[in-house]
Amino acid sequence: MTGNGTSVAAQAEGLRERKRRETHQRIADVGLKLFILNGYDATTLDAIAAGAGISRRTFFYYFKSKEDVLMAMQGAGFPQALRPTILEESPDTPPLKAVRNCILKLVERYETKESVIVDRLLRSTEALYVRKQALFVEMEQSLFEGMLELWPSTENPGALRVAAMTGMGALRLAMDKWRQENAKLPLAYYAREVFNLLERQV
Repeated sequence: MTGNGTSVAAQAEGLRERKRRETHQRIADVGLKLFILNGYDATTLDAIAAGAGISRRTFFYYFKSKEDVLMAMQGAGFPQALRPTILEESPDTPPLKAVRNCILKLVERYETKESVIVDRLLRSTEALYVRKQALFVEMEQSLFEGMLELWPSTENPGALRVAAMTGMGALRLAMDKWRQENAKLPLAYYAREVFNLLERQV
């Protein structure tokens, strides 16, 4: 054991994990730069690996394809954060308001200067666009599952699913306007605007 009580093995494991995260991020960063410079279709997997200073074999340890590289930049961490973030809400909060709070927290946390570029790239080919839409479905399911944990005794799970679907729909509308206006304002502004409009209609 070291002086602070941490084992050498634990320190080594921590170092390996940090290097793994750094390599993962480096590959994603290099991939995005090449996608912007050369276009998605013209960028090869080998070019990304070379730019990141790794072998083709090492690339496949981190990503299955160049498509996965781009998806890693799509709100990186946002889908995984939905469930724990909705669980931070009080069960006394109306479901749709809880969904609004959850989504607004996350868009403020995860929007980056590259977000609008990634969004456009994901619309540049049919395959990428389909993958992007599938991600929204996955996020809706993750949000719904978190809501079932927050309200375990609900007698109407259908109402929770509607709230999850409505929240994801609001996010998609906000992203459409945000992209159309070239991210002139933060995504959270557009999301708040859509949710306010929704509340006035309900």
